[in-house]
Amino acid sequence: MAAGSFRRSIASQLSKVLDLPPENLIKSISAVPVSKKRHVADFQLSIASIIENSSGDCLAQDLHLQAQQLAERLKCDSVVSAISAGPGTVNFTINRELLAKTVLQQVWKDGSEYGAKSELFSTVPRQKAVVEFSSPNIAKKFHIGHLRSTIVGNFIANLKVALGHEVVRINYLGDWGMQFGLLGVGFQSFGDKEKLKSSPLQHLFEVYVQINKAAEDENTKKLAKDFFRKLEKHDEQALSIWKQFRDLSIEEYIRIYKRLGVHFDEYSGESFYQEKAQEVLKMLEDKGLLQKTIKGTGIVDLSEKKDLSAVSTVMRSDGTSLYITRQVNPSVLPATAIDRMNKHSWDTMIYVTDKSQSSHFQHLFQILKLMGYDWAERCQHVSFGLVQGMKTRRGEVIFLEDVLNEVRSRMLQNMTSTKTTKETQDPVETAEKVGLAALIIQDFRGLLSSDYQFSWERALQSRGDTGVFLQYTHARLHSLEQMHGNAELTDVNVSCLQEPDAVSVLQHLLRYDEVLYRSSQDLQPKHIVSYLLTLSHLAAVAHKTLPVKGSAPAVAQARLCLFHAARSVLANGMKLLGITPVTQM
Repeated sequence: MAAGSFRRSIASQLSKVLDLPPENLIKSISAVPVSKKRHVADFQLSIASIIENSSGDCLAQDLHLQAQQLAERLKCDSVVSAISAGPGTVNFTINRELLAKTVLQQVWKDGSEYGAKSELFSTVPRQKAVVEFSSPNIAKKFHIGHLRSTIVGNFIANLKVALGHEVVRINYLGDWGMQFGLLGVGFQSFGDKEKLKSSPLQHLFEVYVQINKAAEDENTKKLAKDFFRKLEKHDEQALSIWKQFRDLSIEEYIRIYKRLGVHFDEYSGESFYQEKAQEVLKMLEDKGLLQKTIKGTGIVDLSEKKDLSAVSTVMRSDGTSLYITRQVNPSVLPATAIDRMNKHSWDTMIYVTDKSQSSHFQHLFQILKLMGYDWAERCQHVSFGLVQGMKTRRGEVIFLEDVLNEVRSRMLQNMTSTKTTKETQDPVETAEKVGLAALIIQDFRGLLSSDYQFSWERALQSRGDTGVFLQYTHARLHSLEQMHGNAELTDVNVSCLQEPDAVSVLQHLLRYDEVLYRSSQDLQPKHIVSYLLTLSHLAAVAHKTLPVKGSAPAVAQARLCLFHAARSVLANGMKLLGITPVTQM
């Protein structure tokens, strides 16, 4: 790793002066973000971070003074060409030709693994992770609310895989409950087998709307309860209708996931865990954790003082496990968690849902701990906020496919009306990929836990901090390589890459491993988004000021290598976010 070799070299010299092991210093040495001031150093050592590793008697001293004193004790060498002190930091500038040569060689050599091989990850053990995300309700159209869970879960899974972990992607479907009693009765009254085959989710949605209007009728309620009771007793006819709803729904979901570039290793659901949920209730009872209220509902006391000030309801008064909403049924969830541990022997399990379900997952993890499962501490809930204001031209959006069609349509219109748009082989496919990039980048720019206001105008801008701009930059750099022939790294004259705009791109490429590391720690995509947007802006400036066409062969070849490295890292980062880079637009 380019940054790694430089960090090691700096740490080696620092260790002799500070009498600390080099490995203790590596993470205190960070690449300096590119600044408009230019002429900034490449790396800096934070004095505050190394004080923790040394004796406490220097805490009272002024950090700036310590930085100056340390800088004076260090010497430049073949790697470091300048050393200076800043406010609480010691700054290191790398030999400019060595910087260019090392960065370009490393990007070229590591390809899609650039950044992931950094020594920053050397102490991170390779693990098996189960990531549960998306989780729509069977027989209902894919609601726009599931978009965030789908793209966030996909990002986390992609990042884990890129960093060498084994990942199992699970889609836990809402495929059981009283609503299927209602839907079964509705289909018997309003269903059409041909419509069900041609457009299953749309037709089931229409049936559900119709039967809901009649749901207040006592006779309808009774019929729905009877139908669901038949399901619970495994009545062949009722199960056959339910299975058809489930299979056709999954087929439709897979088609939509394909448009999103998302796949799953396993489709699971509430229906799989009915008997296991009863086993969990029995285990809770055997361990003395299950208590009954006056009304007969089953609860687990989660309070520290055991005064029932915090409880989780896990069982209805009729003795059946409780179905609140999909994914938040504590009695089903322990069953799924226990089953997955038995099946996959995971090291970490991540649930991706909206933040309204945070307390339910806290309850789940507490119940698992009370049951004696120490691995509950390795379960994690990644929560996200709500998207507001997502409307199509026809009004309020409900369904994801409407949004995907809308963004493709708007992007196609923008591409057609833009003078810089080049003729593409498949404009519809390109518009789909660029449109999806627009959705993902707008979603991932802030903290996942924050709600945000969606804006079509802002998302689809071709300039500024948007997914469209990332795609445009990638396509532009790709066409540059196509036009001038692929870059060849052999015999590149790196002395031709000393202009400030070239150095800025190289400095930014140095930071990629730190950005990956940060995202791997908090599972927030915003660090990568911010990095890629800056990279695109730097590449756009360099594209203007460092022309390949008309330059001397050695200069042209060096610049081509620089733009290839920028495009390669840009593509890597986009793929992690779930974006397919386009080569024409």
